Amino acid sequence: MRAHLEEEKLRDKGEGRLTREAWKIFQIMAEFVRGYEKLADVDPCVSIFGSARIDPEHPWYLKTQEIAEKLSNAGFSVISGGGPGVMEAANKGAFRGTGYSIGLNIELPHEQHTNPYQDVSISFEHFYSRKVMFVKYAVAYVVMPGGFGTLDELAECLTLVQTGKTRKMPIILVESSFWKGLIDWWRESMLTAGTIRPEDLNLITMIDDTDEVVSAIFNHYEKRGFAPSAAETEALLNL
Repeated sequence: MRAHLEEEKLRDKGEGRLTREAWKIFQIMAEFVRGYEKLADVDPCVSIFGSARIDPEHPWYLKTQEIAEKLSNAGFSVISGGGPGVMEAANKGAFRGTGYSIGLNIELPHEQHTNPYQDVSISFEHFYSRKVMFVKYAVAYVVMPGGFGTLDELAECLTLVQTGKTRKMPIILVESSFWKGLIDWWRESMLTAGTIRPEDLNLITMIDDTDEVVSAIFNHYEKRGFAPSAAETEALLNL
């Protein structure tokens, strides 16, 4: 009898968990739909990533703000994570320019708070739905120094471009002194071990000058324009 009751309790617990997880699907769907609706008409966009843990006087903050303002005045919308640090600098610079300043905010138990420099602000509970929005509407990635979250976004974009799941785009690492050790490790460890190909190293460019960041993006699209091709559109649909 006791065994039967325990079995019923486990079954009820399992069914309750399944019900919660099934309903969670609708919340995830809502995040995607909301993101698609708000971002569909703001292209071309450049996504900017970097540390949340720097203050407004930090040189990386000031450089990010300068890059974002130049991109905004050049006709780009700028997407950031919507929080403090580099994210705030990116939104602040874009907000000062003529393009849209877009923040994709993530709800976290600590560290993240929404910055006030956003024309378009979207909140997410799930990293994966948020990451799709960063890639889907970007024509370029500008990656400032950062921590694990920045590395996560960089690896995501590199993987999608490498595998052809999204279009080839400029992936620009700013502050070469910060990134050089990582790139050297890719070359000395990953390339030597055969886990990446030599051409994979060409997916990224290290640039320190703010004007050159903007020029590199325009140069990439000079002969083809910013609009995705039919094949790229299909790939982005299936991202």
